[in-house]
Amino acid sequence: MTKESYVTLAGYGRDEVVIQKSRFIGEARPCSSEEEALAFLREIREGSRDARHHCYAYIIGKNEGILRYSDDGEPGGTAGMPMLSLMRSEKLVDCCACVTRYFGGILLGTGGLVRAYTEACRIAVRAAGIVRMELTSQDLCEVPYSVWDAVHYRLDKMPVQVRDVEFGTAVSFTLLTRSSERETILQELDNASNRTMETLFEKESYDFWPNERI
Repeated sequence: MTKESYVTLAGYGRDEVVIQKSRFIGEARPCSSEEEALAFLREIREGSRDARHHCYAYIIGKNEGILRYSDDGEPGGTAGMPMLSLMRSEKLVDCCACVTRYFGGILLGTGGLVRAYTEACRIAVRAAGIVRMELTSQDLCEVPYSVWDAVHYRLDKMPVQVRDVEFGTAVSFTLLTRSSERETILQELDNASNRTMETLFEKESYDFWPNERI
């Protein structure tokens, strides 16, 4: 069964924190495959080869099908796992986070490392932004000019997104609806158009809605 929605990152984010003279640089971004996550990690490593550690965690798949993490030389359980735990607590999927550490000469201890990597991961995630992706249907719709005002009025009151409105021999527009609401909305619009609206289903995919940013 396809999930109606999932939570992921809006885009690339980067932030850093200094703890006991060590720099912890957190970076995070959405990744739709393990290959994308590994490419992201390679890019970070190549850009900061002088860093002592590049610890990471990523979750791929709407149902957390792939979970990976690495402490990259830090004591076991002090970096990658805390980062993964933070991402799971936010219910994030299809994303990757990496924390690069430049050692400052002061040992932080197990507890200190856990807190530092968790915080660096947290600020990277917040910098990237968290969004809920909704299963969305896209339809191409067309109505006669005579009913456009009535249809437009209904569209303004509905939880939809309208794109690419064109005024040709008739008024055509692209309609995005949450898939779970599609049939009800199309029926209401058809009623508003006095049964004159023509609809062509184009695709179904995940998209985030402006009011769903977390």
